[in-house]
Formats: sequence, structure tokens, C-alpha cells
Amino acid sequence: MNPSFSFARRRTVLAAGLGALAAPGLAWAQSGKPQTLRIGYQKSSTLTVVLKTRGTLEPLLAPLNAKISWHEFSSGLPLLEALNLGNIDFSADVADTVPVFAQAAGAQLTFVAQEAPSPSAQAIVVRADSPLRSVADLRGRKVGFAKAAGAHYLLMAALEKAGLGFKDIEPAYLSPADGRAAFERGAIDAWVIWDPFLAAVQRQTAVRVLADGQGIALYQRYYLASTPYAQARADVLRVLLAELQKAGAWVKQHPREAAQLLAPVWGLDGPTVEQANARRSYDVRPVLPDALSEQQRIADAFFAEKLLPKRVHALDVPLFKPAG
Repeated sequence: MNPSFSFARRRTVLAAGLGALAAPGLAWAQSGKPQTLRIGYQKSSTLTVVLKTRGTLEPLLAPLNAKISWHEFSSGLPLLEALNLGNIDFSADVADTVPVFAQAAGAQLTFVAQEAPSPSAQAIVVRADSPLRSVADLRGRKVGFAKAAGAHYLLMAALEKAGLGFKDIEPAYLSPADGRAAFERGAIDAWVIWDPFLAAVQRQTAVRVLADGQGIALYQRYYLASTPYAQARADVLRVLLAELQKAGAWVKQHPREAAQLLAPVWGLDGPTVEQANARRSYDVRPVLPDALSEQQRIADAFFAEKLLPKRVHALDVPLFKPAG
């Protein structure tokens, strides 16, 4: 199924529903009743998990008459679908590919922030005893990856660089858990995956990296809000952005302590978490138009493969201005 289908099917209803949310939101800060910021995240949403685990955000939002509810999702597409449906207000970081599918479906999203590139935080791996030695060797092979994830674009870009097309491989659309299982039992020839799942398989299984994103896929992760919420509660988003930036600096400055905090949450050992975190920039910054050039390349690549229902213009999305 096209990953944008569920967005598109509800598009008319959602536009009306989300529009109705905007006007009441303008009075939230003045309301006597605490209003809830519904944050969606994935297990790999490092900085959001740090804020949730440390409990640092709640006391800062209390003076703004806002409290938090946390909602975990298995992957980026369901997360942004929930955002578009009005079931959450803010999305923790998703891979750069995911907003492209949301835009194609007409989702009302605002880019709040992006993480600076982390190209080595995702890779194409094969088992150590595999005869495959280069991306070109993937011709005719079965490759597992999560559809519409950053890994999907990494594979497309790596194939193009090797002179191959998507039609030259057999794709297997798999969640990280299913991909790991298929990879280890030999049901797929290669697996395209991101951290911390990448670090876990590298430390726990004999694997080789055929290619990572260096020179072909920047892997910038995006934080998004529903546009009605961004218009209504810029005060809350400013605090959230500042805390994400502080959390990113803390993780990089205290790698062992951060790994100890995240390890039980992720169900991984500390050294694996530390290895994964070393490859992520965690440099959270506002989104500027010039920083969306790869978003356009991603959109064009997916459209060319007929995975998007229409062309997407990367700049056709509101950008949150912290000082606005």
C-alpha cells in the first residue's frame, strides 16, 4: 500500500477538523484550565526520550498553563499520521523522508526544527560471510528496509551512485524488528537500518557495512508540529525547542551518562547506546529554507519511483520562527 494512502483518504475531514482546533487554541495560554501538549515520539527519538525520562520539560511548561502527555509510535509514518489527524500536537524527530509523504497527502505540518546531518547514523549492512562486497552487488538481491524511512532514501541514493535503479533489487518492506529477524535468519541479503538498531546489530552480530550515508544522504531528522498548534502555541514550542537544544548538547558532552540514561529505555547495553549516539549530531536548529535542498531531492526521487501521488515542493511548508 502507498504509505500516503491513509493520509489522503482522510484529507477532507482532517482539514475541517484541524481548522476547527486553531481558534480555540489562541486562548489556551489565558485559559484557567491546563492545556495538554500531546507529544508523539519513537523509541529512537533520543532527545525527546531524554526530556521525558529526566522530567525537565514539565516544570518549564507549567507557567505557560501547559502539561504534557507522551505517546509512543513504532515508526515515523504512523507518528505523522497521528499529527495530521489531530491526535497529537508535536512530533519528535522523524527521518527526512517522512515529511515528504505527509506533504504529498496535504498534511497541515509546520517544521519546528531539524537536526544537523548525521550521514553515518544509517547504513546498508550484510552478514560478515556474505559474498556481497559493494552496493553494485545488490543487483537481483533481496534488501530489507522500512518503507518511507530515511533508510529507504539511502538505498535509492546508493543504488543510483552504483549505476543501479530500484528495479534492480527485490525490496522487502520491514519494520526494524522484523528486518533484524529476517536479516539474521538469512531471509534477506542486505538490511538498511539506522541507529540505534544499526549499532545493536553491529555489536551483536557479525556484519559488514556496504555503504552509509556519507556523500549520498545527509540524514537530517525533523521535529514538526501541527500548523494549528504552531500558530496557537508558539510560546510552548519556543520552550520545547530550547530544551531539545540543551538535551542535544548534554548528550554529546556527557556520552556515558546519556548512554546510562537511555540504555534501559531502549533495552540496549550502555556501550551500544554510546556508539549509536556518537554518530548522531544531535545539533538541533531552526529550519531555514536553504537547508531544505535535500528535501527536494528526496521528494523528486520518490516521485520518480511512483511512490508519491504527486510532486512535492519542499518549501511549501510553514517554518517555525523561534523569535517570531
